[in-house]
Amino acid sequence: MSGQSLDKLMYSFVMEDVLKGFFIYVPPGYVACVYDLGRGVLKKVLTPGLHFKIPFWQKAKLFNTQTLEYSISREFNPQNEKALGDIPIGAVTQEGKKIGVEGTILLRLDIHQIPAIWQTIGEDFVAKIIRPTVRSRIRMVMSRFDFADIVGAKRDSVEVELKNELERIFYSRGIYVENVLLSEVAHVDEFKRTAQQ
Repeated sequence: MSGQSLDKLMYSFVMEDVLKGFFIYVPPGYVACVYDLGRGVLKKVLTPGLHFKIPFWQKAKLFNTQTLEYSISREFNPQNEKALGDIPIGAVTQEGKKIGVEGTILLRLDIHQIPAIWQTIGEDFVAKIIRPTVRSRIRMVMSRFDFADIVGAKRDSVEVELKNELERIFYSRGIYVENVLLSEVAHVDEFKRTAQQ
């Protein structure tokens, strides 16, 4: 993985303040949240365009408001805690089979709740909220279905149920779940065999 794509993954939700002076440039697809030394995190976000700020008194962070892919894949590097994604998730089906799950979850931040996210959770909300919740909900939903149903006729139902479970937790925290797409569900032995090759 190139350095540029790694940076893109690591800062896909949050970017550092790149202009330390009087102005904040907010590119399309982003909003800026401002921390003021006297008033704390301001409730109003700055939309795309050029905005004035007080140097040294105000600090700005750019937050991505576009749809982003949370990729669950064998290619994910777990060393990058801020990266948006995870390694395959192990689960147990209703009949007791150990499986590994890969897929993609499409997420987007609620513009109006970004100041609350920054103030209450912080910048590392991927590691604090998203990753543990995704792991937990995938394991819970997979335990409700038989393996044949997950890989067969009820795959759509599994994806819908997983989306509903994630929405139930993320929505109140200002994170929209646009879709859940399972790419591969296999016996855990298949994942181990691929990792050893």
